[in-house]
Amino acid sequence: MPVDEESSARPDSESAGVRAHVADSWLRSAAAGVQVDTVDAPITLPGDALRDHRSAHPLARVFPLLDDVLGQAARDCDAVMAVSDAAGQLLWVCGTPSVLRRAESIGFVEGSNWDERLAGTNAPGMALRLDSSVNVLGAEHFRRSVQHWSCAATTIHDPADQSILGVLDITGGDEIGVPQTMAMVRAAARMAESELARELLVRSRSAPAPDVAAGGGLTVLMESLGRNDTLLTVDDGRGRRQTVRLSPRHSEILLLLASAPRGLSGDELAVLLYEEDSSASTLRVEMGRLRGLLGDDLLASRPYRLVAGLAGDWLAVEAHLAAGDVASAMRAYRGPLLPRSVAPGVVRLRESIEGDVRTAILRSGRADLMSAWTRSASGADDYEMWQAQARVLGPGSPLLPLVQNQIQRLDRELGTP
Repeated sequence: MPVDEESSARPDSESAGVRAHVADSWLRSAAAGVQVDTVDAPITLPGDALRDHRSAHPLARVFPLLDDVLGQAARDCDAVMAVSDAAGQLLWVCGTPSVLRRAESIGFVEGSNWDERLAGTNAPGMALRLDSSVNVLGAEHFRRSVQHWSCAATTIHDPADQSILGVLDITGGDEIGVPQTMAMVRAAARMAESELARELLVRSRSAPAPDVAAGGGLTVLMESLGRNDTLLTVDDGRGRRQTVRLSPRHSEILLLLASAPRGLSGDELAVLLYEEDSSASTLRVEMGRLRGLLGDDLLASRPYRLVAGLAGDWLAVEAHLAAGDVASAMRAYRGPLLPRSVAPGVVRLRESIEGDVRTAILRSGRADLMSAWTRSASGADDYEMWQAQARVLGPGSPLLPLVQNQIQRLDRELGTP
């Protein structure tokens, strides 16, 4: 659907001094079909769905801390504190009753969605898009109804894998533009991340001891999704942990061994590892270097195999899919497995996992999971997923115009009649 320049273009986008990232956001907002005269943001988490989603969200554990630190400050200065999820949906909005009524007039309410593509240029949406701290001041907002507000926002990350959990935002008048506001928002977000990290450490210490029969107490955690090199954490079972960032080649080797519990002969590993024939000595050199890094207690030979209890982020995705929990699989799937690897065995495993996740989402019939997929690098141009999303949304959904715009974009790019 072509953008209507009369109704969608920012009225003052040609003015001097516009910051580059704000101008980029205006273009994204207009391309998504946001109208400058739209008064409020769409509600994508109504009623019970909001309560269920909010109570299950990881940020629920640190919301009381955020409310105590930043929420009270917002109330004291007639501003609003908001916390969103990674999709831009506001889970909590806090402030005095009078300020909350004013915020309600622009749709800044719990359950509303402030993704740039739905609500136009705004700080929470831009923070999600850029994964950074952002402020948007007055007339920099895309929609006219929001231009008497200013806001400062920053992302909050999961300490386990650094994925975005959501956004912390403070919205109010012109005073929000002072540097101290952004410093306060960032400090509160880092405090929340520290608390989540502390909880993670407590849970890891109270977890059942590893099975000593599996590698003499050694356990390894491999994180390879959405990464070009594996992050390997080794736990010796006695409270000592070591984290190692492997080289791309060693990442491939360890991933292939982790996917073959009974081990692999040198010839089998070479076939899975190299695109073209390679000498046995080349593989032996690589294995010698890897054994020097990890030690004989972790890596055995004849056949090559891992001698440890194993956990892997891609294995968690497979386990969720096997249990029929597509939502958890989607949350755990942080991107393709070692995306730059061309090792035949890795490529096969990567395509299998991504294909399984995609198929499960298509079969789920859930618009929220389809939306999350199409927001990812893997799904941005997934024509079938966009079409399926359009079918399940229904004619009254605020997301439908965005989905239709993307289908029409792909029609143009693919030359579909």
